[in-house]
Amino acid sequence: QVQLVESGGGLVQPGGSLRLSCVVSGFNLDYDTMAWYRQTPERQRDLVAFITGEGSTRYANAVKGRFTISKDNAKNTVYLQMADLKPEDTAVYYCNRANRNEITTWGQGTRVTVSS
Repeated sequence: QVQLVESGGGLVQPGGSLRLSCVVSGFNLDYDTMAWYRQTPERQRDLVAFITGEGSTRYANAVKGRFTISKDNAKNTVYLQMADLKPEDTAVYYCNRANRNEITTWGQGTRVTVSS
């Protein structure tokens, strides 16, 4: 059964850092390409970063150089380390497959608020 549980969000000042975690079940992180997405009321759920089964990573231009996606296959966990946070990073963050066509369910997400 597919399950995703995101955590680690919170309120942080501009320039601060957070690390998000996503514990998954029903996935095989050795093979599945996993992604972090974020959503605001004004925008659709945008892909922020993804990591392949082999560990290759890609980032949206808006977060490149500030965010780092990683995973621990043994712990079935995907991480998103966020640094130099900006107010425009405020969103609800979700993890899931990078291929939207393969997504069957979403977790509850974790809210990140960047504000002074």
